Amino acid sequence: MERMEQRLKVSYRALTTLDEVLSIPNPSRIERDASIQRFEYTFEAIWKTVKQYLLEYEGMDIGSPKGVVRASLSVGLLDAEEATLALEMVDDRNLSVHTYNEALADMIFGRLPKYASLMKKWLDEVSGRKR
Repeated sequence: MERMEQRLKVSYRALTTLDEVLSIPNPSRIERDASIQRFEYTFEAIWKTVKQYLLEYEGMDIGSPKGVVRASLSVGLLDAEEATLALEMVDDRNLSVHTYNEALADMIFGRLPKYASLMKKWLDEVSGRKR
């Protein structure tokens, strides 16, 4: 249970840093790339938090981000539309290493606000259930 609290704290802190950089009006390319970097570590923190929740509270030992998304759908942490978006988010996270590709970086950056909203909802759902 202590591990879960620690993961939640780290995830919310990471999400705050992502929200901070996404609030910059007219971001430069460097700020865009920083946003993508913050998305990467925020996503990593959050899927691992949900993985921990699924293990501790649902008895599900899932090893991959997409598996965690699918399990989140099955236990009601995400609805079908959110799960579809979350699977796209996993794909974009995997593509984010290619930020040297300007078109791809711009595409991922454009999706970050909806991903940030989804990650907050996902975390809030976990946080509310574990109490």
